[in-house]
Amino acid sequence: MRILFVLLLLALLVGGLVWWRQERAAREARSLADVRADALRWYERLGGQVMNLHGDDPAVRQALVDAGERYNAAGGQLEQARTVQQYRLARETALEGLAYVRAARIALGLDPGPELPPLAAAQGTGELTRERQVNVQGQVFKAGPRPGRDTPYYYPGGRYQGRPVPAGWYSTPWWKTALGAGAGVLGGMLIADALFSPAFADPGYGYEAGYQEGFDDGADQAGDFGADQAGDFGGSGDFGGGDFGGDFGGGDFGGGDW
Repeated sequence: MRILFVLLLLALLVGGLVWWRQERAAREARSLADVRADALRWYERLGGQVMNLHGDDPAVRQALVDAGERYNAAGGQLEQARTVQQYRLARETALEGLAYVRAARIALGLDPGPELPPLAAAQGTGELTRERQVNVQGQVFKAGPRPGRDTPYYYPGGRYQGRPVPAGWYSTPWWKTALGAGAGVLGGMLIADALFSPAFADPGYGYEAGYQEGFDDGADQAGDFGADQAGDFGGSGDFGGGDFGGDFGGGDFGGGDW
């Protein structure tokens, strides 16, 4: 009788384990199907916009070129995607393409359409609210909140080597890895410092209090990060303290407007 009871208990345990595994697999399959459908929805929307929008203005053409590049990239990602994270990356790429589409529509004087979900890469980077112009080693770089003859390159916001770059229109796509002779020689970080750092920026354009507050918050976070790292690494002088955190943790300048 005892043996029969033990066998019955084992059967129940095995059956429960099999059911749990099947239920887990079903949940994962449903989650994968959901994120795949969501990514495909944004990808298809991007494709429709890219095919139907046209314009001769340089700002419009450039924004549509960037949108088309994101469309092709998202298509490739979707073909290879097998996991939830991979489908989410494809979704992010499609949303970035739609951000360029919105920019093209604005440059065309059209309704930009409904708001898009926020880009993960653009969180905390803000957006330009005024025109900026700086001279760096004899070259002029401009940026502003609206498209123009001198600012035909849109950027939806993101980070360049850890530095937040606000959304807006720029005279040169200096954030790209493969640049032309002018911006490539100078380097993107030098241009970013000139455009956004008070130590370099043209005092005629200044910078807003929100930027400084965000900078201070980033510095505080950097100190906390450095202290945490010191604990994690046993208080080592090489990893602990503000130097490590200041170098690597101070990039978040908050989400205010620029």
